[in-house]
This record gives sequence, structure tokens and C-alpha cells, in this order.
Amino acid sequence: MRAIIQNSVGGPDVLVIAERPDPRPQAGEVLVRVKAAGINPVDGAVRAGNFPLLGEPPFILGWDISGTVEALGAGVTGIKVGDAVFGMPRFPKQAAAYAELAAVPADEIAPKPGRIDHVHAGALPLAGLTAWQGLIRHGGLKPGQRVLIHAAAGGVGHLAVQIAKARGAHVIATASPEKLDFVRSLGADEIIDYTKGDFAGNVDNVDLVLETVGGDHAEHSLKVIKAGGVLVSLLNVSDAAKALAKEKGIRVERMSVVPDRAGLVELGRLSDENKLAVHVARTFPLDQAGAAHTFLGTRPIGKVVLTV
Repeated sequence: MRAIIQNSVGGPDVLVIAERPDPRPQAGEVLVRVKAAGINPVDGAVRAGNFPLLGEPPFILGWDISGTVEALGAGVTGIKVGDAVFGMPRFPKQAAAYAELAAVPADEIAPKPGRIDHVHAGALPLAGLTAWQGLIRHGGLKPGQRVLIHAAAGGVGHLAVQIAKARGAHVIATASPEKLDFVRSLGADEIIDYTKGDFAGNVDNVDLVLETVGGDHAEHSLKVIKAGGVLVSLLNVSDAAKALAKEKGIRVERMSVVPDRAGLVELGRLSDENKLAVHVARTFPLDQAGAAHTFLGTRPIGKVVLTV
């Protein structure tokens, strides 16, 4: 099979196409012929050596997968050869999604939503599960609550806005000026241009904040959360922010996405009900993975996907 490998950490140019032996599914696994592989910011961080999840190279990047089942390992039931599936297997261990074939745990994939193609299904899992787990599992979001979503035009953010709206929340979103119209199209109730000063001066009485940016955003977010509310952060939260949260009676959740078949099923249901649409900014063929990483660095709206 063809796969994108890297033999050293560094810039996008370390990603090269190579021939590798076809993987074989072990017990409890399925072999997926990959049709599309989404690219996420964590991929770039691992590639550059800034987030060494996979240890030292060589390795094959990628976790987002959409494709068709090619073969079944021993003991796999409920899935058959030819089924269209999607998922985020093995995270944070190596899933090797940037390849023509991937052997993955059967219980970490789900049927591909029927309403969307492989490109959009391949863009959905990691960002979608991050948004779902952040809002629902960690945040306990309930209908009628006020939720603030930072970087609402990003991969996680634009899906979080839609998931929160589907749950009946009042959604407040931050974005840069050129992305405000896109965020408005997602159904956000209030939109804040974060370049016009401290967003905390424009919002209050928030039940839940999904923090995806870092820096001092956590501390500023705590200013707008009411007592009993929750801050869910994808990034580390400073000791000062934790102390302030304790003082105000706010729960702080530092989360990292995990494989979640039930979550994938929920994302698929929302997609098929036309309540969740992943925006794909651009696709690249597998052998242009380096160019795809470079483009992702421009912080486009939505997701970037490799087509296989």
C-alpha cells in the first residue's frame, strides 16, 4: 500500500509518500480501505515534534478515517466486508490513517452517515468527538443553557456550535472579523468579534464555556461564567485560573478526546437529520500531505482532508 511516512520531525516537507506492507487485521480489528483522512492541528504538532504522542519517527500520522471494510479480524461481528465506516481509532496511539489501508479496532468505528460522502465523513470524527465530548460528556450541556464557544469557525468550534444548537442551547460564539458571517450561518445566537477587545465585556451569565484557544482565554472566560457553571478546556489551565474558578464556584474540566463509538453514532444521527454539517475548506490527494499541512497552518474555516 501507499502511505505517508516521516523519518524525522520537522516541517511539512518531512511527510513523504512510500510503499509499506499491507496491514492485516488482528482479532477484534477490521481492515479499512481508506477513502479520506481528515487532518487536525494535533497532526501538525506531532509532525513537528511539539507533541510527541507517537514517540520517535518513523511513523504514519492521522486518526480521522472514512472508508470501506476490506477484511475482518477474528471475532468481529456486526460489521461486514463492504460496509462504509468512519471513526477516530486508537487516539492518542498510532492509527496510521494517512494510508490506503488501516487496520483498526472494530469497536472504535461506526457506520458512515448516509447523507454525506467519504470526504465529509473523514473530516468529522476527531473534531466532532472533541466537540461532543466537551459539551455533553464533560460539560453536561442541557437545553436552554447559555454556552460560549471560542474559535467558532475552527474545526472543533464550528461543529460545537451546531451540536449545542441541536441540544437547544443559546449559543454565543467568538470569531475573527472575516469569519463572522460563516459562524452566523451555523445558527449562533450571539457572535463576538474577538479582535475588538476583551470578549468578557460583551457577555455574562454563561453556563458553559468550551475553550479551544489557550493563552489567557481561560481566565477571561471565568469572568462570564455564573456560579455552578463549567469551563471545559482542550488545553492546560493555569493555576491562577483554577484558583479563580474555585473561588467563584465554577467547575474546570481539562479534556482530551478519546475513541467513542457511541459518540460517532450520535454525530452520524445529527448529520443524517441535517442538524450537523462539517465544513471542508479544501481537499488534497494523499501524496500532497505536506501541502495540506501547510494549508492547515493558514487557519482556514473548517477542515482539511486527504483523499485516498
